[in-house]
Amino acid sequence: MKKNVIFSGVAILAALSLAACGGGKKAEEGQTTAAAEQGSQKATEQAGEKAEAKTAETDGKSSFRTVDEIKKSGVIRIGVFTDKAPFGYVDEKGVNQGYDVYYAHRIADDLGVKVEFTSLDPASRVEYVSTGKVDITLANFTVTKERAEKVDFALPYMKVALGIVSPDNAVIKSVDELKGKTLIIAKGTTAETYFEANHPEVKLQKYDAYADAYNALLDGRGDAFSTDNTEVIAWAKSNPGFTVGVETLGDYDTIAAAVAKGNESLLNFLNEEIETLGKEQFFHKDYQETLEPVFGSDTDPDSIVVEGGKLS
Repeated sequence: MKKNVIFSGVAILAALSLAACGGGKKAEEGQTTAAAEQGSQKATEQAGEKAEAKTAETDGKSSFRTVDEIKKSGVIRIGVFTDKAPFGYVDEKGVNQGYDVYYAHRIADDLGVKVEFTSLDPASRVEYVSTGKVDITLANFTVTKERAEKVDFALPYMKVALGIVSPDNAVIKSVDELKGKTLIIAKGTTAETYFEANHPEVKLQKYDAYADAYNALLDGRGDAFSTDNTEVIAWAKSNPGFTVGVETLGDYDTIAAAVAKGNESLLNFLNEEIETLGKEQFFHKDYQETLEPVFGSDTDPDSIVVEGGKLS
């Protein structure tokens, strides 16, 4: 796969702690990009879907480039995580890696363009694609009704539920055990939406970035952390001393790429791409390259991977 990548010259706001999170790291020139100025946007201070939608709601319109415009420019801008291994992260050489990144490279290859990565926080995913800062949000983006009102989702390529990870010496095995405890979550995630809607009694401690959330768990600033089960399982495997006591919470959801509302040109391309890639079992190859080394042989790829946009 072609690895020709253009990177923006902005500082990265994430890296991994142990195998999956940690403090920030300056990117090597020409090897990675980071988020555009996040600032103290009101959107990131609001809960769940409202946070992600603020900018899109401001003018009621989306800004986007068509497939022809992207091809003419020679570059596609894709928003990814840089602190959520093994799905989107920056390695020790300052290069973007992960399951989503592997897919992003294929999209660029099939368009015949180079890829420019932009680092996203969970709550900025809708804003960045709606305002044209990126062409595609490809950051472990769970499809929800609220988000679908603000962006257009392509066919899914992965499925997830929520999970809860906690220290070995105080494993949380059910939501009931969170009574009187503090649950760490990242802002603008389905975990935030789920707990606020279904378990308002649970005390939430919120962070903008996944790296900050995991560091809070490592430092003992909370009793447990909840996000996609695929991610907490991977993190626990790479961080001795922590256990995923709740492996499946809530309904199974799908993960998909998102484009600006009304960008039918790029949406149609992505849907056709997903169907074509399904015929070659591309996402199983992606899994083998990026996820299997972390999850190991005891995880069934079909419990995570979606081929051709069709749930099995």
